[in-house]
Amino acid sequence: MKKLLYITDQDEYIDHSFIAPLFEIYLKAYMDIDIIYFTDFKSDFERKDTHRFTVPSRYKNVLIDELKRNDIHIESYDFVMVRNDINMMKYILKHRETYGYKALYRFSSPKASMQLHCDKVDNKSNLFAPMTHHFKIINDTKIINQCDAFLPTSKSMQKAFRPNVHIKTILCPPAINPQMLYENKQHTEDEKRFFYAGTLDKTREFETVLDAFSKVKSSKWKLFISTQDSDHIDTMIEKYPQISSQIEVHHAKTKEDLLKRIALTDIGVALLPDIPIYNSSTPVKVFDYYASAVPCLMTHSLHNNTLFTNRHDAWFCDFNTEDISKKIAYLLTLSKEEVMHVGAVGQARLLSIKNYETLAQHIATQLEGLS
Repeated sequence: MKKLLYITDQDEYIDHSFIAPLFEIYLKAYMDIDIIYFTDFKSDFERKDTHRFTVPSRYKNVLIDELKRNDIHIESYDFVMVRNDINMMKYILKHRETYGYKALYRFSSPKASMQLHCDKVDNKSNLFAPMTHHFKIINDTKIINQCDAFLPTSKSMQKAFRPNVHIKTILCPPAINPQMLYENKQHTEDEKRFFYAGTLDKTREFETVLDAFSKVKSSKWKLFISTQDSDHIDTMIEKYPQISSQIEVHHAKTKEDLLKRIALTDIGVALLPDIPIYNSSTPVKVFDYYASAVPCLMTHSLHNNTLFTNRHDAWFCDFNTEDISKKIAYLLTLSKEEVMHVGAVGQARLLSIKNYETLAQHIATQLEGLS
C-alpha cells in the first residue's frame, strides 16, 4: 500500500469531525495514513496511537528532524499533504526532491479571507489590510502551484479564493458518514423543533435568524442551539425576551452527542450570509442534520443549488428577516410526514453523491494517478 502523511493545522484538542471519518477510516482502505497534530500545550512528541502523532508547535520548522528522532522516516511516504498552513507547505516543498514524495496542499477553508472579513465586521481592519491580503493570496498561489496536487473543498471555493491555481485539482468536500447515521426519533409535541449547530460570531449574523423567528405569528416552534460560544449566545438571546422561552441552548461535547440531539428535532438550520466565505461550500452542519434524516433550511446560493432542490430534499430562502420568517411560517404548516419525507429524500441524495466512502475511493484513485 502507498503511504500518506497528513500534516494538519489543527490542535489535538479540537473537533476532528472532518479529519476522522475520511482520513482515519475510509481512506485507510486504500493507503496507509499517518496524521500529525500540533500542540502548544506539550513539550514532547507523543504517539496517540500507531498512526496519529502529536508534535509540539515549536518543532514546526524542523518537523522532519523531529519525526526522525522518533523513528518516523519521511522517505517512507509516497505523499505528504499539508492542510491550510502555507509556511508548512513551503517547508515540505523544500525537501520534496530529497525524500521523493508527492506534495499536496489541502485548502479546507479561506482562512485569510475569513479573518479579513471578521476584522472588518469587528472594526479592526485598516486601510492597508485589503492590499496586504491581495499580495498574500498571490504569494500563496505561487507556492501552491509548485505542489503536485491541490485539494480544495469545492470548485466554488477554488474559483472564489484561489482562481489562479492551475495544478491538478482533487476535490475534497465534507460529506455524510454512512457509518454514523441516527434514527430520527419523532417527538409527540405539537410543535416544530428547529436545530442550529455551530459557531455564532458576528460574521454569521445570527440575529437575522432570531429576528425572523420573533416575527413568526405562530408559537408552535422551538429552536435548539448547540454552540461553544456560550457567552455570545446568552447575550444575544437576552435581546429577544418575547421568544427566549422557546429557545434552548446546549453544548454538545462530542460529535456523537451532537448527532443524538439533532435526531430529536425536525428541521436543521443552516442560514448564513450570502457571501463567498460561506456560500462557496456546504457547511458541515448540513451533513450532521441529514445524518439523522433531519431536513435543512438553508441559504439560497449557487453552491447549495448544485446539491439540493428546493421543497424536494431541502428548503431555500434568502438571508434576510422577511424571507426567513415567511419560510419558517410555511414550514410550520407542513405535516410531520411531509417534513420526514423531505429529510429521507435528502439523506438518500447525500448518500448517493456525497458520502465519505465514495469520496475516499475517488481521492485514492486520483492520488494513485500522480505516481
